[in-house]
Amino acid sequence: MSTQRKDKEPASLMWRLLVAITVLVYVFMFAPILVVILLSFNDSSFGAFPFVGFSFRWFVKLAENEAILSALSTSAILGVLTALIATLLAMLAALALVRHKVSGQKTVSLILIAPLLIPETVLAVGLLLLLRALDLPRTYLLLLAGHILITFPFAVLVIQARLAGLGRTYEEAARSLGASALVTFREVTLPLSLPAVTAAALFSFTISFDNLTASLFWRPNGVETIPTQIFSMLKDSVSPEINALGTVMVVITVGLSLLAGAAGSQVARQARASDADTQDAISK
Repeated sequence: MSTQRKDKEPASLMWRLLVAITVLVYVFMFAPILVVILLSFNDSSFGAFPFVGFSFRWFVKLAENEAILSALSTSAILGVLTALIATLLAMLAALALVRHKVSGQKTVSLILIAPLLIPETVLAVGLLLLLRALDLPRTYLLLLAGHILITFPFAVLVIQARLAGLGRTYEEAARSLGASALVTFREVTLPLSLPAVTAAALFSFTISFDNLTASLFWRPNGVETIPTQIFSMLKDSVSPEINALGTVMVVITVGLSLLAGAAGSQVARQARASDADTQDAISK
């Protein structure tokens, strides 16, 4: 018995150490976010501790700041367009790679996810140098195309994994019953892969909405996104409005994540219920 206790003591100690390290890592990750949220309600004019009093006045000033509202609108529109286009292209690419035999499939897959492997700064500078070599100006379309380029690999990986997990059973059953390829995609493939499509769109929007590095290189003059606007404001001073803006961004990204997760879970439950009904009908 004593030997077993001695063996368990090192294992218990290692487990406690692992838990402590994990807690410290999470504290290190989330403490700055909690500080920003806390300071956004601080009545102090310096945007820092000590905490003077609870107030919403920085959110009111934030709502009256036309530059920030314009940047928020730009980021929201850019994020929505990026999510729609990147998810659509990713769905088409994933279908081609998973459901069809493509010559050099591994090479094509590597090319599609290459922007994910290349450092963002290198990608941004490379595209900017290419535009200068072609004597092309920086435009909003370039910024949109750049965000699509960055978010596309994430969307492809998510949707491709879902399609590979689904298999072809339901699609082949629909085709054997006379459904066309388009009808099969609309009635079978898309509903079953909708949780992955939702997640891909969420990833794309979040990455686009929070992107700073590439946006600094690709945005045209006079166009500011929320991250670039915050970066510009930080050059002068740490305004309490920045804390309020950070809180708004956290609420938007976390809220969208929760909504997308709930929607994806609901769709998955409906798909499982539909599968169960189908199996019951077949067995009868």
